[in-house]
Amino acid sequence: MSAGTVLRLVAVMVLWASCFPLITIGLDLAPHLAFAAMRAALAGACLLLLGIALHRPVPRGVSSWGLIAVVAAGTTSLGFFGMFHAAEFIAPGLATVIANAQPLLAAVLAHAVLGERLKSLGMTGLALGFAGIVAIAWPGLTSDEGTGYGLGIGYVALAAAGVAIGNLAIKRLTGKADAIMAMGFQMLIGAVPLALLSVSTEEISSQVWSAEFVLVLLVLSVLGTSLAFWLWFSVLREVDLSRANAFTFLVPILGLAIGATLFRERLDGAQAIGVVLVLAGIVFLQRGAPASGAVSVADGVGHRGA
Repeated sequence: MSAGTVLRLVAVMVLWASCFPLITIGLDLAPHLAFAAMRAALAGACLLLLGIALHRPVPRGVSSWGLIAVVAAGTTSLGFFGMFHAAEFIAPGLATVIANAQPLLAAVLAHAVLGERLKSLGMTGLALGFAGIVAIAWPGLTSDEGTGYGLGIGYVALAAAGVAIGNLAIKRLTGKADAIMAMGFQMLIGAVPLALLSVSTEEISSQVWSAEFVLVLLVLSVLGTSLAFWLWFSVLREVDLSRANAFTFLVPILGLAIGATLFRERLDGAQAIGVVLVLAGIVFLQRGAPASGAVSVADGVGHRGA
């Protein structure tokens, strides 16, 4: 693996880890769902413009568009709905850790929907990962702020479930559509329900179009979403998914570091143990997953991140 490839991978992990902190900052300046819809629409438009510039083909066929719609509903609509609401109740570092435990839910869904069977190592990883999530959530649930904290955990879990559902559709879409165009369209489609919910339930006049908000929106949408995806896509043309995935364990670590630096986020003993269990669980799960379970962006489409 060349130094340039390593730098691109690290850049992707930094961009992904910055998503929850940026959402937390932006929520003081915009309604939740309006912010989420703007992120999805802007990121989708950037990817489509990139695809057009690179002369990538538009997806064809009812099957492909149906799967794109499922990805949009799960990964973007449901995923962003959960992410942007969770940021109001839970610290960004812990939210990043729990959201990046999404492979655990994906493995359960793959077992139930696709009939994939995990090895004993993978089953151990599932047990460790879910135990880690409980350890992370428990101190907050039993504190004076338990109701709001529990709601935040629920929103993160909802987001992770949405992304996991989207990833199952992505797996079926692999090889049927160009990655950049498919992801651009799914983000634009997924932004529509978020925008409609925002118009019907939020006070749009509370939107603050300050330089700070515009900067946060641009960094989150263009860099944290579109650029991160493009870099990840380019790396997977050169490196096996299993080798690239090794770098994804930097995301929760970087997320916690950003949370500690910008938001003075601190972990107690149980939460620190929970983080270790989640990371160990994902490692075990990857090593115990069936070979067919990997989805490579280089082969078709893929989506990660917060």
